[in-house]
Amino acid sequence: MSQPWVELLYFEGCPNRESARAIVERVADQLQVAPTIELVEVADAEAAVALRFLGSPTVRVAGRDVEPGADERRDFALSCRLYRTDQGIGGQPDAAWIREALIRSAG
Repeated sequence: MSQPWVELLYFEGCPNRESARAIVERVADQLQVAPTIELVEVADAEAAVALRFLGSPTVRVAGRDVEPGADERRDFALSCRLYRTDQGIGGQPDAAWIREALIRSAG
């Protein structure tokens, strides 16, 4: 298995950054992979557009957003991100999405 590359994009003060990182680490541990996690601070609205930032926190594995369908979105902004999962609306991506992305990346 290769070592997956994970980006965690956020803005300073994001209340969900650490919990999103904890989900990535927990799922990676369950899969017995050791991803490289890069924290990417998004400083302003211009950077949000340049980085295709859909809100904080955004988790990407191998350059792809873990949320299904996110690649189609264009609502880039320096804001908190809400995820619609089977458990409801929350501030972190679904662990199942991260699991699928890590498996696909680690291949």
